[in-house]
Parts: sequence; structure tokens; C-alpha cells
Amino acid sequence: MPTLQKEMALHQQGFCFIAGLDEAGRGAWAGPVVAAAVILPLHLPDLSRQLRGVTDSKRLTPRRREALFETIHRVALAVGVGVTAPRAIDRERIIAATRRA
Repeated sequence: MPTLQKEMALHQQGFCFIAGLDEAGRGAWAGPVVAAAVILPLHLPDLSRQLRGVTDSKRLTPRRREALFETIHRVALAVGVGVTAPRAIDRERIIAATRRA
């Protein structure tokens, strides 16, 4: 189960906003690559409780992912999503396209 240990350590070092990042689509033969970043309010004492169940999306049912989507958007300070189209992936290659997303 995910923890906030790394984020809390960075926060104690003076970092105010720490974004967690993930991507999807790098292994696909066709389609876009999508990346998301989320900044959580680390000061909330019950943050772990509020985010209970948030884990790797591949381990979740579609229904559970939808429910957690709402939870994350309700709790997060900021959420950003980027998409790089297949043509850009073909032109730039996957690593550059992932960074762009």
C-alpha cells in the first residue's frame, strides 16, 4: 500500500509543493501517452485516511478508479493531466513524448 513517507520527508526539508507523477500509454502500440501530476495537502492530519484505497490504477476495477478519481480531485491542491498524440510520439519518440505529456 502506498505511503506518504517520501513526500513528508521532502516537506520536512522545506519543500512546499510535491507533485506525484504517473503516466499511461508507454507500452501501447498505438494511441496517446497520458501523464498526470497531483499535489496533495500534506498538512492534513487525516490525509492517508482520506486517500485510503488509492494505489496503482492497474490494480483497481474501473468502478473503483472512478470513485477514487472523485476523491483525489476533492482532496488534492492541484491536478494536472497532459496528453501527447500518436503523431508526436512517432516524431519525437516515446521518452520525449512522455516528458511533453
